[in-house]
Amino acid sequence: MSRSLQWYLVLTFLVSQFLRTSHGDVGTAARYSPPYSPTSCYESDPSQFPSSNLFGAAGDGIWDNGASCGRQYLVRCISATQPRACVQGSTIQIKIVDYAGSLRSPPSANGTTMVLSKTAFEAIANASANSINIEFQQ
Repeated sequence: MSRSLQWYLVLTFLVSQFLRTSHGDVGTAARYSPPYSPTSCYESDPSQFPSSNLFGAAGDGIWDNGASCGRQYLVRCISATQPRACVQGSTIQIKIVDYAGSLRSPPSANGTTMVLSKTAFEAIANASANSINIEFQQ
C-alpha cells in the first residue's frame, strides 16, 4: 500500500469520526448581564425566565422574526481565542427569551449567534472570555 493511500485512509477515518460526533450547528456566543427585562419575547413577564437562569437572546441568524422565542437549545463551548476558555464536558439547555439586537444591557461581543445570560455563559466558559465558539441544536 502506498504512503499516500495510507494517509488518505487515515484522514478519511478521522474526518468520519469528527462528523459523527457533531450533532448541531456551529456559531458564536457572547454574554450579557442584568437587567434582563423587559424582553422582546415576553416583555416584563417574570415567568419567562427558567429557575436555572439558563436563558439567552437570539442573534440575527436564529431570530427568525421572533419565531425563536421560547425555543430551547442545547449549547456547548467548542473553542475560543482565549486558551482554556471552555468548560470541558459542559452542555447546557437554554431558552430564548429576547432578541440580541434589543438587549437592555450591552453584550460582551456584537454579532454573535446567541447572547447568553451571565449564568448560562459561565456554565460553559470562563467568565473572562468575551465570546466563544459554540455548537448548538434545538
